[in-house]
Amino acid sequence: MAMQVELVSPERVLFSGEADMVVARTEGGGDIAFLTGHAPFVGALGIGVVRIMPSSGAPEEKAAVHGGFVEVKDNRVTILSDVAELASQIDVERARRAREDAERALMNGDDVECEASLRRAHVRLLVAGA
Repeated sequence: MAMQVELVSPERVLFSGEADMVVARTEGGGDIAFLTGHAPFVGALGIGVVRIMPSSGAPEEKAAVHGGFVEVKDNRVTILSDVAELASQIDVERARRAREDAERALMNGDDVECEASLRRAHVRLLVAGA
């Protein structure tokens, strides 16, 4: 038996379908995997990768997620993200430029927001396989 999975951002639904497993990174808790029959769970998401293994046998879906929440209940996983991008939708060159800009800003002593920008760019490049 598979789980119903929804990955949603304010702009659109990025994934909706059945999956055998979902892996997400929670804020302060590390990676957590959800399988059929998982206990109810609610957690805040950090900047990280969400992996969805569709039960259809289709290839794994990866998404760069920049905050949000994950809820698991009754074999349904709902991921609500402030900003999320599927691997196929990531502009690799733009992500590289963002990483370079954030690295330069950090070298100039800029603040925590630059560190977050660097983490977001890194996750986008990781998900895109670049």
